[in-house]
Amino acid sequence: MARPLRIQFENAYYHVTCRGNARQEIFLNDTDRATFLDLLERSSDIYQTEILAYVLMSNHFHLLVKTPLANLQEFMRHFNISYTSYHNWRHDRTGHLYQGRYKSFLVDADNYLQEISRYIHLNPMRVRLRSGMTLDEKRKYLRNYRWSSYGGYILQLGRRGFLQVKEVLAYFGGDSAKGRMKYEDFVMEGLSGKIANPLEKGTGHGIVGANEFIEKIREQYIRSAVESRELPAVKKILAQVEPERIIRLIGEVFKVKREELLKKGYKGVARGVVMEMLYRYGGMKQREIGELLGIDYSAVSVMRKRLWALQGKDHKLRARIERMKKQLQQSQE
Repeated sequence: MARPLRIQFENAYYHVTCRGNARQEIFLNDTDRATFLDLLERSSDIYQTEILAYVLMSNHFHLLVKTPLANLQEFMRHFNISYTSYHNWRHDRTGHLYQGRYKSFLVDADNYLQEISRYIHLNPMRVRLRSGMTLDEKRKYLRNYRWSSYGGYILQLGRRGFLQVKEVLAYFGGDSAKGRMKYEDFVMEGLSGKIANPLEKGTGHGIVGANEFIEKIREQYIRSAVESRELPAVKKILAQVEPERIIRLIGEVFKVKREELLKKGYKGVARGVVMEMLYRYGGMKQREIGELLGIDYSAVSVMRKRLWALQGKDHKLRARIERMKKQLQQSQE
């Protein structure tokens, strides 16, 4: 059976879910759940994706993801491999953890962002044993459910740093006490009334959206994909900062000549910083970075992950990198 098209473009929104192989549990304890969220944060930082909502159930998870760099596949591949590796190591097992590849729906954010977030946050209530709860009991349960982003939407206290709530809460007046209260009321409507499952809109074509949005996607991506027999992902991200400018800045900060930075045998940490900044601010894919530096694209991914881990231990390095980020961000404005 042919794989479904993975439609990717800048600033696209997706509902993503993954289920355990043979419906087995993918979280055996709270340590698993906490590690999952730590890896989600790390992966979203490495691939510059934005996590707008999440929920962890016993044998599956749901995410609402935005991809400024049109890289859902790269992000999910890295994230799923990372958690599978941890889970197999932790529980002394081998083999596949998930039932096939992840499933994703492209989301029309203008019309369905709120509904998808509500669908995700109501997942803990879809367990049969909780169907007999009163409305007040369900409200309290959802508020106290630790493994969902819902708590971060209705209370700022304890909100995870990587969670992006502003886009959804903007529909309810913003990230204020009033806006958060309105969002809670919106979610509660899903408990007290019969609300249609928004994902049913995507059955057959994988797009949750208004007819105009679906037709636009068909014209711009699906039709050309069928004709070319390839996934029509955006093949070139517009560079936000000239790559040479990034390389020059890093060379100045680390006091390393350009030729040394780009030399295949150079072992300094500055080379990893070059890879990270070219990906993050230079609009370059990992394969393109590998070609520039004379290495395989998989080595670029490894180096970026090492740099992320190293920053956690070396606070001076982290501060230096943060200063460079600010300089590059200012040059984008």
